[in-house]
Amino acid sequence: MQNPITAEKIAALEQRMAGLGIVDADLLEKFVRGSGSGGQKINKTSNCVFLKHLPTGVCIKCQMDRSREMNRFLARRELCEQFEKIRDGKAVAKTQAIEKMRRQKRPRSRNSKLRSVADKRILSQKKSMRRSPPGD
Repeated sequence: MQNPITAEKIAALEQRMAGLGIVDADLLEKFVRGSGSGGQKINKTSNCVFLKHLPTGVCIKCQMDRSREMNRFLARRELCEQFEKIRDGKAVAKTQAIEKMRRQKRPRSRNSKLRSVADKRILSQKKSMRRSPPGD
């Protein structure tokens, strides 16, 4: 199988990284075992790439492809995208959206549940008063 990463793509990525101020010496790169479906193959090979930019602490974990080299390329590209989002202020919006979803999915507190049940009882009593009297 031919490598889909051409020299032009690698050069463009290196230029993009240089423009963002990312140097390979500042990156901590580890190859770890991936997760998810894949069976025996995923349990035996370490083709998931973990990148950490040491000065900023930005971490990327990439397991999009089966090959380690492709994942290395994709992880660096993802790191560049993350830096651009931080630079443009879009990363903050993403984290705020994640926090909002976390708050919405969080289980309700006991007092909140009790208040809700009390409100339902009051509404039930109102509705029962609207009924026509029995015995007609």
